[in-house]
Amino acid sequence: MFAAGSLLPPQVLVIPLFRLFLALPLPAPLSDNGLLYDQLAGLVVINVAFQLGFCTFVLSNYLRTVPGELVEAAVIDGASLLRSLWAVVVPISRPAIAALAALEITWIYNDYLWGLVLMRTGDKRPITSALNGLRGEYFTDTNLLAAASILVALPTLVVFLVARRQLRRGLTLGAVRG
Repeated sequence: MFAAGSLLPPQVLVIPLFRLFLALPLPAPLSDNGLLYDQLAGLVVINVAFQLGFCTFVLSNYLRTVPGELVEAAVIDGASLLRSLWAVVVPISRPAIAALAALEITWIYNDYLWGLVLMRTGDKRPITSALNGLRGEYFTDTNLLAAASILVALPTLVVFLVARRQLRRGLTLGAVRG
């Protein structure tokens, strides 16, 4: 069920979600215009909704490979179910979690569509959508746009460099070595 939501391209849902964001009221502390439209909370909601299915699918498939005997042994040794999850399952799952975190950070950081469609003001837009503001109607400074694009790409590069060892292990978990 979670994976089925990932099969529908987000571009198909632009108009219904745009109308929904214009119709949903948001309390005053969370919104300056009383709507979900043009709010950071709206981008958070849409990214969580679209990425939750993929994350659930990846982690559930990985956790099926973890032997149940490890959790049973921890419970027999006196650990609670939550303690065995934290002390046994999470350390074993670190490569899968790191790979998933690196992918999700990159996908959400580089999201262009939702920031452009669901945000009106430029100072609230995510950085990749805000790059669109560097283009003019009649003239575009391509040198400025290229330099800004390189600066925008640096955090993604840092994420991959920091998590590269865990990412490599996480992406090759199911690979057969011959």
